This record gives sequence, C-alpha cells and structure tokens, in this order.
Amino acid sequence: MITTVIPVFNEADSLVELHAELDRVAGEQGYDLQIIFVDDGSTDTSWQVIQEIAASDGRASGIRLRKNFGKAAALSAGFLAARGELVFTMDADLQDDPAEMPNFLAKMGEDLDVVSGWKQIRHDPWHKVGPSRVFNWLVGFLTGVRLHDHNCGFKCYRRQIFDEVRLYGELHRFVPVLAAARGWRVGEIVVNHRERKFGQSKYGVTRIVKGLLDLSTVYFLTGFGQRPQHLLGSFGLVGFLTGGLGLSFLTASWVVTRLDAVPGNELHLHERAIFYYSIVALLLGAQLLSIGFLAELMTAFFGRDTLPYSIGARTPRKPAASRHDREPDDHADRASETFPPSEF
Repeated sequence: MITTVIPVFNEADSLVELHAELDRVAGEQGYDLQIIFVDDGSTDTSWQVIQEIAASDGRASGIRLRKNFGKAAALSAGFLAARGELVFTMDADLQDDPAEMPNFLAKMGEDLDVVSGWKQIRHDPWHKVGPSRVFNWLVGFLTGVRLHDHNCGFKCYRRQIFDEVRLYGELHRFVPVLAAARGWRVGEIVVNHRERKFGQSKYGVTRIVKGLLDLSTVYFLTGFGQRPQHLLGSFGLVGFLTGGLGLSFLTASWVVTRLDAVPGNELHLHERAIFYYSIVALLLGAQLLSIGFLAELMTAFFGRDTLPYSIGARTPRKPAASRHDREPDDHADRASETFPPSEF
C-alpha cells in the first residue's frame, strides 16, 4: 500500500481535481492507494469537500485539526494515520503533479529511503525563487545533505522513518536532513512544477526568517542533539576565557599602577572599556555553560510524548478502503510487478 498525505489550508477549490488526478494515477498504475487529507484549520469549505470525497471513495479519509497548527503538525497527524509502507507528501494546490509518483517509486527502488522533489523549473515569483536557492545552498553547506530544493513539499518516504523523526514547529522541509542524520539514504528527482490555478500562496517574506531560525535548530539537533554541551559549552568557554583574560590583564595593570604610587591614577578610558567587555564576556560564558548543562538534563530526562496538534474531527471509516476488496486478482498482480518485495 502507498499512502499520500496532503495538508490542506483553505484549498477547497482544488481538492476535487487533486483527488481525481490521484485516482487516475492509481488506476493506471494499479496502486493500492490510501489518501489522507489533513485540514489544518481551514476557514473555507475545505473540510466539507474532504468529507464528500471520503464518503465517495473508501481509500480517502480526512483529519481535521482544531486550529491552524502549521504544516509540520498536519503532516505529523497524517503520518500517524498512514498504513502504507511508502508515504508521499504533496501540497493541495495542484502545483505538485501526481503523475510523477511512478518516477518517485522508481528512484526509491535504487535502495533509497527518502526521495525529494526538485522543482528545476519553478512557476513562482522571483522574490521566492532567489531566496529559496540561497537557502538550499546554505542547508547543504551546513548539514551535508545537498538537495537542490529542500522546500519542495513533494516527497516520498519509507514510513518507518517517522518512527524515529519527530516533526514540530516548521521542520517539515528538513525531514530529509533529519532522516540522513540517522543514517537513512536520501536522493532526489526532477519533478514537474505546475502553475497555481486556485487561491494564493500561504507563505510570505517571514518564511525566510523562520527558515533561517529553523535551520539553526536543525543544525543543532543533527550535529549536537545528543551532546548539546559540546556546542553551547564551546561558546561558553570562549566567553569565559575571554572575560577571564581581560580581567587578569586589568588586575595586572592595576597592580603595576599601584606600584608606581602616582596619586589619583585611575583607569583610562580604554581600560574601562576592556573592564566592561570582560565582565560581559564572563557573565555570557557562565550563562551559556549553565544553559548547556540544562540542555543536557532535558535531553537525558524529558521524553517526546506530547503531540504538536489536536484533532477535532475525522471522517468516518469505510470498510472497503483497499482495492484488494474490490479487484483482488488483476490489480494485485500488477501491484506485485510494480513494487517487488526485494526492492522495497
């Protein structure tokens, strides 16, 4: 079985067409497809459309979050409900082309665990494309996972990855990086990126700032997640030693000044500046060392049991959710030819 997880936020106009495209690809390729729509607090009629799709197609289901928790939380809810061995993620705005799914699966057959889409030709405005390219280069430079398009939402994963990788905040674009940090194999393919037909983009300029902050978090988690003191403590030691050396210099200077026994001799302006800088560096170093110790304690003793979302409703489950219940022979043979167990 293959699962497709689709986060939805005010995309009512595109859902019926997207479902029809997924149905067509599944029929042509003989896929046993599970479709999960996750309504991330939409304010339009997206949930009503999802309910109608689920009522007409036993392979489709819907999850409605109580409010807008963000794409990472919506994907987490979908991953938890996924039954397929392979899990696709795609956006609901029709810019991701379901016809690319066979290409993803062929790439997965090359002993990969994650395949990320690369929108080589993008139908987005320049003010999104330019910063995105800089961001992708920076992610590759810092993490070593060199993908052309970390921001692409069209990806394919082995479901077992999400037993180890936890999403929160806006870390959804970094799943390949988080997976690679645990030894999963990552690749990419060029995908067809289509122009938006309905609605408007949900991301603005603030996405750049959030992306840089999230990148720093991912760099910390992947490089120092099990040893946070190595990073925070290093900065702390530098600050602590700098402050200590500065104060030592001022102490020695004061002693020399006292030995000269010149009445009224005081610290000069530059010496006073060194004094203040040294005090600040000393305090900052002590704080960073303390934070490092606290991070070590949190890493060691605190679990990750709290879900980053709250589910308000689900579509009713229908008994005939698998194509095996409808066409057990012909399509089952085609599925086994498409996905040999030795490859997946």
